[in-house]
Amino acid sequence: MPKITLTIAFLFLFSLSAFSQKANLSGVLTEDSEKTPVYNSVVALLTPKDSILYKFTRSDKEGKFNFKNVKSGNYILMTAHSLYADYLDSISVVEKDKNIGTIALISKMKLLREVIIKTGSIRIKGDTTSYRASDFKVDANANVEELLKKLPGIQVDKNGTIKAMGEKVEKVLVDGEEFFGDDPGMAVKNLRADAVKEVQVFDKKSDQAEFTGIDDGETKKTINLKLKEDKKKGYFGKIDAANGPLIAIAPRYNTNVLLSSFKGKRKLSAFLLNGNTGQDGLDWQDSEKYGTRDDNVNMSMDDDGNINYEWTGGNTDDEPYVDTQNGFIKNTNAGLQYSNKWNDKQTLNVSPKYNNQIYTNTNSRSTQTQVGQSQLNENTATVSNVNRSNFKLNVAYDVKLDSVNSIKFTAKTNLYKTDSDEFINGTTTGDNGLLKNKQEKTFTTDSDKQSFSASILFKHKFARARRTFSVNSSWNSLNTNSNNFLKSSNESYDGGVFSSRNDINQNKTGEKSNQNIAVNIAYTEPVGKKFALQLAYQITHNSGDSNYLTYNYSDVTGNYDSLDHSLSNEFNQSITTNKPIIKLSYNAKKINYSFGSGFGFTSFDLQDQTLDKEYKRNYTNFYPAANLSYKYASNSNLRFRYEGGTKQPTLDQLQPLRNNQDFFNQIIGNPDLKQSFTNSINISNSSYSILTESQFYQNISFRTTTNLISYNKDIDSESAKTTTKPINTNGNFSANLYFAYGFKVKKLDLRIYCNPSVSYNKSIISINNVLNDSKTLNSGLSVYLNKFKEKRYEISLSNTFLNNRNSTSLNDDIKSFNTNNLSLDMGIYFREKWKLSTDYNLYSRQKTVDFQTNLNNQLWNARLQRTFKKDEFTAYIMVRDILNQNIGINRYVYENVTGEERNDRLQRYAMLGFTWNFKNK
Repeated sequence: MPKITLTIAFLFLFSLSAFSQKANLSGVLTEDSEKTPVYNSVVALLTPKDSILYKFTRSDKEGKFNFKNVKSGNYILMTAHSLYADYLDSISVVEKDKNIGTIALISKMKLLREVIIKTGSIRIKGDTTSYRASDFKVDANANVEELLKKLPGIQVDKNGTIKAMGEKVEKVLVDGEEFFGDDPGMAVKNLRADAVKEVQVFDKKSDQAEFTGIDDGETKKTINLKLKEDKKKGYFGKIDAANGPLIAIAPRYNTNVLLSSFKGKRKLSAFLLNGNTGQDGLDWQDSEKYGTRDDNVNMSMDDDGNINYEWTGGNTDDEPYVDTQNGFIKNTNAGLQYSNKWNDKQTLNVSPKYNNQIYTNTNSRSTQTQVGQSQLNENTATVSNVNRSNFKLNVAYDVKLDSVNSIKFTAKTNLYKTDSDEFINGTTTGDNGLLKNKQEKTFTTDSDKQSFSASILFKHKFARARRTFSVNSSWNSLNTNSNNFLKSSNESYDGGVFSSRNDINQNKTGEKSNQNIAVNIAYTEPVGKKFALQLAYQITHNSGDSNYLTYNYSDVTGNYDSLDHSLSNEFNQSITTNKPIIKLSYNAKKINYSFGSGFGFTSFDLQDQTLDKEYKRNYTNFYPAANLSYKYASNSNLRFRYEGGTKQPTLDQLQPLRNNQDFFNQIIGNPDLKQSFTNSINISNSSYSILTESQFYQNISFRTTTNLISYNKDIDSESAKTTTKPINTNGNFSANLYFAYGFKVKKLDLRIYCNPSVSYNKSIISINNVLNDSKTLNSGLSVYLNKFKEKRYEISLSNTFLNNRNSTSLNDDIKSFNTNNLSLDMGIYFREKWKLSTDYNLYSRQKTVDFQTNLNNQLWNARLQRTFKKDEFTAYIMVRDILNQNIGINRYVYENVTGEERNDRLQRYAMLGFTWNFKNK
């Protein structure tokens, strides 16, 4: 007992001693001119060494603030208030209580006349968060992407996707202008970090909202890179070349060249990428437009287990699918960017780009399709060889005619050519293992596409604020010419015994053109101080011609001169929509909202010239829309958006032309298709605290579609022959829930991000004209940790878990499987000039009922580099896929199909490289 009493007494004395080394710090905040108390202002203590938050509080109704138990030492005292300028001052705290007296804050209204703030590394002004780039250290010659990884609140994943405050960044500007078009990756991957003075993050409003001053709720998370003044008066760039042998395939090589020259308002940049390690210059918009598969569903699953699939319905001139994650690709990509501004009245932006891909891949797929109580098992192997190229030219010319009038001209051109051949072998068996059909085919493609578009936008501002008038007219044209050859041998079996054979040898020619003309007239009128009325009228006209002819090979003439009428069709369409719109908007400091509707009057005129049939119909549509934005705190927003709208069927879906490219899986159009109508609701909330370096983002969305353009599959369970036809279905619904939470553990100097997500999709599928429900539930959790110490180390550790569950009303089985990706990315510095970088990924894919093995593989890469001559030169050696386990295997479940897909992958190789980063002195 005496020992316990003595211990308690000792601890009590120790706590008194520790407490005596702390003090209280107090003061009063007042308004400078009125000497009135400033209520509810943030008062913070920061450590001067690294500006880390130590403590913070708020002033009371009398303007008083008080910090208790402050450790002795030096601090930076900072205040922050929405109506007053920030105040910063250095203070010292000793063991005695301290009252620093009255601090007079100056109203932000005086900021234009007085400079009183010493800004830190991060500054928030309105909706814009700015980072001073020089305060975030990166490697010598690092690009902007490496800089963004160091900025609080910004994430860059391994695929280059950028998120700021939990939201995906959709635009990256350089001094407020686009850099090589609207492609975020071009600026962040190619510009030098040391050329950037400031990184600004904000929600960019639509062009119409910026012009009218009326918030329409349409925003894009945007990053603007402000360059240093000395970098605008010279040049900088890099040349990077690497090469290395690879036994059994071909030597690996990469060459990257970038040159940028700036002189005042003039910017000139050029780049050249050439290599065969998978670097690709085709952006996702081009992939969506030209990269569809030749079957009726476009499905992909990345190494994280994310599944994406979209019904395409097939086209008679389908492009071969090129997935740059798989196969072997040789790529040449070049571009030029020129922009200039004269007298702040005329702006010109010109961006030509050229891309060429030579691609080879071997793809094998195994799918199980549920048909009633039976199952069809299909196995196919496809060898693809593709050579495609495209030239793009974007031009924008903006002229301010005077202080109230402006006109903008834009023009875009895309010339696209593809040559390819595919060799396919496939078999289909029943659930008893008996052979139902077998196929061998060769399909060659020679396709040319030309896309042209132009627009003129005239804007006028009246003397009264928010009273505006604008006219926007646009024209788009897409022309396709194709010349394809199909040779196939198709065998049918009955009870596993050969029954018949159908050989096809055809030449397919196609000419398709589509033009769209649109005019939009808009007028806005202020109604009081905060309300405004918007009146608009849109008229669009879409016309298209689709002529496909199929010729059978004639043994008599030795030519393709026998027209196959059942596979040939000439089809025209004309769709006109008139759409008056009325909308009421409210704009205040914290709350913005608008609501209104458009009324669409649409007429269809479809003509099947081959069958001499005409389809005419008229629709009256309602286009309601509403949005709300509530800024409840600095850098915190709550948004609500609702939209209703129609989607017209495409020319390929309407044309009653049978596509027999796959003899046992044929597709035919449906001229009786109706347009679909979709209701969508999106609610999001984002909040970011600069003091605590924490971010919180939530998004929930709902989507329902009536008359959704889906597909009916007529499946013959005996022959396994399938005919797919687009139809309209009802009862389709989807919901998505996404969270992003990030914070910093200051004691450990560790950043942590957590991203849970859930998505649910109910779609109506039709098998043999019987409607069935397909329900898919995807849930996942991603955790990311990051820690770095300048010139010593940088470590990132992440784990992504995903679960996919699918069920249909065809049977009671629930198909579920998990995927997991554990990733480690590390860089270690030694002797200042040396750096060792390595990244490791462990991919795990759970076995399923249909696939009885787990799929696990490890990817490990490493790079050792050394810099020379004040970091101007870098020599490096890199090894990719050290363990030689890079495999292209994906598993997926959608609707009534379960499948596994295997592709070629570029496996282990090593390269020696040298980089020259140059800039004017």
